[in-house]
Amino acid sequence: MKVLGFDRLGLSISVLFILASALYIPIWMDEDPAQQSDQGPDALKPAYKAKNLTTTLYNQEGQLNHKVFAASMEHYDQLGFVLFQKPRYTLYTDDAQSPWEVTATEGTLYNNELIQLENNVVIENQSVDDFVRTIRTAFIEINLYTKQMTSDQPVEIRGLQYVINSNGFNANLRTQEYELIDHVQTIYSPSH
Repeated sequence: MKVLGFDRLGLSISVLFILASALYIPIWMDEDPAQQSDQGPDALKPAYKAKNLTTTLYNQEGQLNHKVFAASMEHYDQLGFVLFQKPRYTLYTDDAQSPWEVTATEGTLYNNELIQLENNVVIENQSVDDFVRTIRTAFIEINLYTKQMTSDQPVEIRGLQYVINSNGFNANLRTQEYELIDHVQTIYSPSH
């Protein structure tokens, strides 16, 4: 009799397991497509697009931090970045009277305030008294919060009486400190 009772108990547990599985299988199946859509083709479509956009951002103290203009912009929410065509960034340091203007053919802004600019990158100092006037390169990465710039591409740095060529550099726009990664040549032409 106990053998028969054990079989009924085992059969009852099996039936309950099958019923529970049947109830939860539709829920499990509904969850998978939602997870896949985050990584699917929809993630490759911009959440929104804009043309001739100008944005002004301020820091926590209410001081001007940077402005950006772009001929076109595409924002990808799920991927966490914004693509710009022909961006023009104006970066303000502690002295808001002497900003730096950065232009490029294209750029990518990431959610962590890191921007990568590519093709025809030109960084111009708007102050006429500073040591560095322009920086040219094919690629640069800028931290918009710390104002730290870095490049591993050939760089040309111009001042009033000199031209420096290097294969990469690090720079801090706030402190005006520049580090050449692989110095190639410096040409100094003092005016008479």
